Amino acid sequence: MSLISLTFPDGNSRDYPAGITAAEVAASIAPSLAKAAISANLDGAHIDLQWPINASGKIAINTMKDSEPALELIRHDLAHIMARAVQELWPDVKVTIGPVRDYGWFYDFDRAEPFTPEDLGAIEQRMKQIIAARDPVRTEVWDRARARAHYEAANEPFKLELLDRIPGDEPIRMYWHGDWQDLCRGPHLQNTGQVPADAFKLTHVAGAYWLGDASRPMLQRIYGVAFRNRDDLKAHLTMLEEAAKRDHRKLGREMELFHFQEEAPGMVFWHPNGWSIYRELEAYMRRRLIRADYKEIKTPQVVDRVLWEKSGHWENYRENMFIVEVDEEGAKEKRINALKPMNCPCHVQVYNQGIKSYRDLPLRLAEFGSCHRYEPSGSMHGLMRVRGFVQDDAHIFCTENQIESECAGFIGLLSSVYRDLGFEKFDIKLSTRPETRVGSDEIWDKAEAALAAAIEHLRLPYEVNPGDGAFYGPKLDFKLTDAIGREWQCGTFQCDFNLPQRLEAEYVGEDGHKHMPVMLHRAVLGSFERFIGILIENYAGKLPLWLAPRQIVVASIVSGADDYVHEVVAALREAGLRAEADTRNEKINYKVREHSVGKVPVIMAVGMKEVEERSVSIRRLDRQGSESQPLDAATRALIAEATPPDLHRA
Repeated sequence: MSLISLTFPDGNSRDYPAGITAAEVAASIAPSLAKAAISANLDGAHIDLQWPINASGKIAINTMKDSEPALELIRHDLAHIMARAVQELWPDVKVTIGPVRDYGWFYDFDRAEPFTPEDLGAIEQRMKQIIAARDPVRTEVWDRARARAHYEAANEPFKLELLDRIPGDEPIRMYWHGDWQDLCRGPHLQNTGQVPADAFKLTHVAGAYWLGDASRPMLQRIYGVAFRNRDDLKAHLTMLEEAAKRDHRKLGREMELFHFQEEAPGMVFWHPNGWSIYRELEAYMRRRLIRADYKEIKTPQVVDRVLWEKSGHWENYRENMFIVEVDEEGAKEKRINALKPMNCPCHVQVYNQGIKSYRDLPLRLAEFGSCHRYEPSGSMHGLMRVRGFVQDDAHIFCTENQIESECAGFIGLLSSVYRDLGFEKFDIKLSTRPETRVGSDEIWDKAEAALAAAIEHLRLPYEVNPGDGAFYGPKLDFKLTDAIGREWQCGTFQCDFNLPQRLEAEYVGEDGHKHMPVMLHRAVLGSFERFIGILIENYAGKLPLWLAPRQIVVASIVSGADDYVHEVVAALREAGLRAEADTRNEKINYKVREHSVGKVPVIMAVGMKEVEERSVSIRRLDRQGSESQPLDAATRALIAEATPPDLHRA
C-alpha cells in the first residue's frame, strides 16, 4: 500500500496510507479531536472529512472554534436543510442552487405559488426538526450517466442543466442530508445535528431569474442568515434593524435628497438638498486634490469605439457599456460610440499630448468623471448600485521607482479623507498576480513589493489576497467600517503596466531614450453616488453641520417674532451658513418635530424674549432641551462648526 506524508500546523509530519480520510486522520491524533472535527484544510483547500486524501500535503483539522470554515459549513448545510424542508412540505417544488453568501445563504426554488411569511415560519420549524433528528450527511462520486438518470427519474430539470454545465474532468459529487439528496461540490458537516438550531433565521423572499438570465424562468429565492451561536445571530438581527432605520432610500425621501424613476433606470434625480451634499463633498475633494498636487481635467462622455478597442475594453467590457450610434452626415455606415464606463483611456489621451520627460513625472491627473455602466435591473439598489455615476478618479503616471512613494502618498491622503468624513477604521487588502496576466514576473515582483513596502512603511496592517489582482497589475482595496460595523469597499490603488503600452504612452528618460510609464489607477470615494449613500447611512441622516444640506431653521414661536426671524436668517446667510425661515402659523413643537424628521441639525426657536434680547434659543437634533445665546455669539460658533475639516487645518 502506498504511503503519503501529511504535515500538521505545528510542523510535525506523519505517514498514512493513500486514500485515508480527514476524519481518520483526526481520529489518529486524539478521540476528542475526532469528535470535534468538522472539516479540514489540505494545502489551503477546504475539504470534507469524508473525502479520500491521495497525495502528500499540509493538513489542518477544523472544529467549530475555527470561525471561517465553521460558518461556511453551517451556512452551506442550512441551504441543503432548507431545500429539504421545502420539498418535504411541498413535494412538487423544483430545486435549483443554494450558495453561501455574506452572513448566510440563499436557495432558488421553482414553485407556482408565492412563498408567504407564514410559509417561512413553517420552513424554519421543519428545518429545526431536521436538525434535531441528527440525520447523517454522506457523499459519493457518481459517473455522469448515473447522475443524469437519477435527475431524470426525479423530474429535476434544473439539476440536469447544472449537470451539463459541470466540466467533463470534474467529479460529479452527490450529497445526502438524511434521505434528501443534492448535487454539490461540498464540503459539508457530518450530520444535521452539528448545525446550531438557534443560530439561524429565514429573512425574506425575492424573485430571481434562473442563472441571472432575464429570458429564463423567474424563480423564488429564499434568503437566510446563520451564525455559530444565538448571541451572534441576535447581534446581526439587531444590526439589520438598525440598518433598516438608516436605509439611505428611506432617509432620502424624508430629507428630500433624490429620487429615481422608470424613464431613467439607475440614474439619480438629485433634489436641491441632495445636490447640496454632493457639491460640498466635491468641493472638499477638490481642495484635497489641489493640495496633493493633482491636475484636474475633464474628458468626453461619448467616445468612438476605436479607442475602446485599443484599450481592450471593447473586447472585455462590451456587455457593460452603453452604445451610441450616430448617423454621420455623408457616411455610409453609422458611427459607433460608447458612453464611457471608466475614465482611464481618456486620461492617457491627455497624457499623450506633447512630449513628456522624466522630470514631468509623477504626473497626477484627476477628474470627477461621469461614467455609465449597464447594471441588470435586479442588481440596482438606490445610490449604492446605479448605472450613471461620477468617480473621484485619478491616474498617476510615474516611473517604476516612484510606485512606492506614490502609493504611500495616496494611502496618507485616503486615511485623512476617511477620518474627515467620520470613518476611523479601514482594512487594506493586497491582491497579487492572477494566473492570467500581462507583463513579466520581474515587473510583477517589483510592483507587488512596492505596494507592500508602502503599506509597511506606514505601519498599517493588511491582508494578502493571492491571485486576486487585475490582469494588468497588483492592487490595493480599502474597506472602511461604518457606525454599525458594516464594511464598504471604496478606495482602490492599482498598478497598470498594460494600458500605457496599448495606448502608446511614453516619456523620455534620463538616458535620452523613450520609456513606458507606469499608470496608477486610484480612487478614494469610489463614486460620489455610492459614497453619499454610505455617508447617509453611517450618520443615520444626521450629517455633520458642514455637510448637512439644511443646516439651520429659524422658527418663530409667535407671529410677532416673524420680522426678527427673517433678520436672523439674513445674518446667518451673510455669514455663509445655509439657513431658512419657518414663520408658519403652527406650534413650535410641531415645527421642531417636522424639521427633526428632515434631519435639520440646528433649530433656532425665536419668541418675543429673543426679539428683545437679540438672542436665539438653539435646539440640537436628538438632544433634549435648548440653549439661549446672543445672536452674534451663536453665529460665530456655528461658522466654526460648519467649516469643513480640511479648512480648519488650513
